[in-house]
Amino acid sequence: MRKSHPVRRAVLATAATVSGIVLLLSLKPASDPGSAEAAGGAPPAAESVQGGARPIGDGTVTGDAAQTQYGAVQVRITVSGGKITKAEAVQAPEGGQSDQVTSNAVPKLNQAAVQAQSADIDAVSGATYTSAGYQESLQSALDKARAAAPADPGGGGAAQARTVTGDVAQTQYGPVQVRITVSGGKITKAEAVQAPKGGQSDQVTSNAVPKLNQAAVQAGTADIDAVSGATYTSAGYQESLQSALDKAGG
Repeated sequence: MRKSHPVRRAVLATAATVSGIVLLLSLKPASDPGSAEAAGGAPPAAESVQGGARPIGDGTVTGDAAQTQYGAVQVRITVSGGKITKAEAVQAPEGGQSDQVTSNAVPKLNQAAVQAQSADIDAVSGATYTSAGYQESLQSALDKARAAAPADPGGGGAAQARTVTGDVAQTQYGPVQVRITVSGGKITKAEAVQAPKGGQSDQVTSNAVPKLNQAAVQAGTADIDAVSGATYTSAGYQESLQSALDKAGG
């Protein structure tokens, strides 16, 4: 029995050494991916915007208005080279305490949108509803920009179509803002993303805007006739339409 003890100790020592080596080898790979994950765990900003298969198209796009507990939020983005170069809120809650919240939150949200290149941005403290509305409208704008992007950048025809939103025109009865789709140098679609509303304005807008949209497509310019009974809305429409045409390159 005494002679077997050294052998047993040698076997145990060898087994312990092998186990230690195996343990070290198994631990080392686990630490390396950790650093790689830290370096590349967050997806590049461009991937968030590209949405995988299709990039976002260049131009200025306005997202749908998102209704919040304190008012509507609507975001417009400018895209160049497939990246958001500018983000702004064309509508935000206003009146009373909302003015202070909006003036504090919107600039931060605009900056975050450009930095993140996606709608995956943090809410601004004290402006939860405005932040959520901003994200919703921003995502809508990104979706529209992606839909307007050419499926084949090297192709022609439909690849040249793009959507542009004119600046907001302030009128006596409220803001008017026009968005156009241009293809082959022609206006193929025109729509008012903002128009006077409330009271009698609802009736005037519902009557005038469809006629103005049709006139814009037919004329191909902002030189369109005012709709009877909607002088201010017509003037605002023309102003915003001209702005959209200027952005589209005439």
